[in-house]
Amino acid sequence: MLTRRTLLRRTLSGSTLLLSSGLLQACSELAPETATATVAPKQPPATSTSTLINIPTVIHTPAAEVWTMPDEAEPHKSTWMAFGPSKDIWGTKLLAGVQDNLATIAKSIAKYEPVNMLVREADLAIAKQKCGPDINLIVQPIDDLWMRDTGPVFVRNTKGGRAGVDFNFNGWGQKQDHAQDAKVAAFVASKAGVPVLKTQLVLEGGGIEVDGHGTAIITESCVLNANRNPSISKTQCETELKRLLGLRKIIWLPGVSGKDITDGHTDFYARFVQPGVVIAGYDPDPKSFDHEVTKRHLEILRIATDADGKKLEVITLEGPGTIRPKYANNEFAAGYINFYVFNGGVVLPEFGDAKADEKAHAVLQKAYPGRAVIQLNIDAIAAGGGGIHCTTQQEPA
Repeated sequence: MLTRRTLLRRTLSGSTLLLSSGLLQACSELAPETATATVAPKQPPATSTSTLINIPTVIHTPAAEVWTMPDEAEPHKSTWMAFGPSKDIWGTKLLAGVQDNLATIAKSIAKYEPVNMLVREADLAIAKQKCGPDINLIVQPIDDLWMRDTGPVFVRNTKGGRAGVDFNFNGWGQKQDHAQDAKVAAFVASKAGVPVLKTQLVLEGGGIEVDGHGTAIITESCVLNANRNPSISKTQCETELKRLLGLRKIIWLPGVSGKDITDGHTDFYARFVQPGVVIAGYDPDPKSFDHEVTKRHLEILRIATDADGKKLEVITLEGPGTIRPKYANNEFAAGYINFYVFNGGVVLPEFGDAKADEKAHAVLQKAYPGRAVIQLNIDAIAAGGGGIHCTTQQEPA
């Protein structure tokens, strides 16, 4: 299985760092809609009445709401994306292709639900040209295109209210420039007209996979990494994520750190199709370190139960054996698990391996009956180590 790996250079604070390429891929307090300023990573909110870091228990305020992160397959109000590739990060060879891929993804989704696309003012003309009139372009400074990780994680409460969690994006552990992307979560929440839930946890949306009924799958290599949450124990992290996202059980996968920029996001390894049913990736190549990682993940998932005590059904899906040569490189993210579910449809990549592409389509069509399953060539984005899910963030209805 070809996958996202090896090293590339990304700029950080004016210097050049050598880092792993890859799938670029909370104590909370409800803030007023106008109070959407980004919270500096690992710094407690000035008005917070709850503290998590280095405190063994979490204090609940009497008026605390119960929030739940919906399953991705539930109805959406819209999808959020970012037209954010730059020459500094992507280089001249990939830039135009990545822009084309983003436009193709956005236009495919826009046939079924509204798509809001952040774009730098300098790129507005090219975004209009490539995205067309059906995409709602919103001018906002951004560093990159990974809305799954920079955008808010939307949650709902029992009264029908919505909010956006700002997980304090820090460039996947200070690996990339993120001064503008650190502000995206609060900005998107403001544009969506929902309040911000503040937290001291640092993580990304790509590291969280939920079934919408109290169960989550999360990789330890990402969320429990010292480059994000150095002072938080697994127990503290679980307590906060359960309270913030309405979780009753977290299934922890080990993941792997230091091999890609995300330190092993969940959405490259395992995805809920529905409560009790998971699609998980497997790397059959014994020479790949992901072989042992994915093998271990499958072992864990096959004996796991969800929040209701139901044993998981695990559907295994391998990546393609070959890819098209145009953008082929050692960072190419050739996997199908990073699909995105939206109103009436599912969008996933195809890589030119007819047999593997056809199998992936069949598996997703069976998993999501009644939805259109759309396969797209997103080779330029994959060449930078990412996938379709990484570029999107759902806003639930």
